[in-house]
Amino acid sequence: MKLAFIGIGNVGFALANNLQKKGHEVIVAHDDVKSESVVKAQSQNPNFSALPIQEAIDHSEVIFLATPFKFNEQILVPLDFKGKVLVDCTNPVGAGISHGLESKISGAEKVQEWSKDAIVVKSFTIYGFENLQNSSYPNYNVKPAMLIAGDDSEAKEKVTYLNTDLGFDTVDTGALSQALHLEHMTLLWVKMVRANGHHPNFTWGYLERN
Repeated sequence: MKLAFIGIGNVGFALANNLQKKGHEVIVAHDDVKSESVVKAQSQNPNFSALPIQEAIDHSEVIFLATPFKFNEQILVPLDFKGKVLVDCTNPVGAGISHGLESKISGAEKVQEWSKDAIVVKSFTIYGFENLQNSSYPNYNVKPAMLIAGDDSEAKEKVTYLNTDLGFDTVDTGALSQALHLEHMTLLWVKMVRANGHHPNFTWGYLERN
């Protein structure tokens, strides 16, 4: 697939780098293609191309949003996604590692509100970037779970395909409104690791009894 990444920090780069290695074409979407973040990403993976954000969207099938949540509205509102899949990898985090929207609505639903012509799927948010860099847990006979949420089944199938390439088993949690609960899982992970000193090399698993 042709993939565009709006945001190429720790999360965005980890996803983009591994997906490029799986044969996907990665475009870094930035209106300053000579910016420090773009130059750094391309120095780490010279196979990345870079285009202004709207051009990157126009040339891609799936777009990843991996920016600090506070910038999402100003980034998204001017853009035309033309009905393409927008993967929301962002989280609204407030003071004291609380939910930045007071748990009244998910950040993903706000992303959908700001990008009305996109098909938003929530994914890649329940862990820190460490598990996006390396999803392998070879001592176990199950893959780590990646929970997703969205309102469009075809869009979720595309994200599931990419999840599989990244080494995750996808668990579809339902409608996009379910993203609120995924964001709380993120807060749990962040509090454990970033605040309480738990090592980051752990993931959630999905075990199903037939």
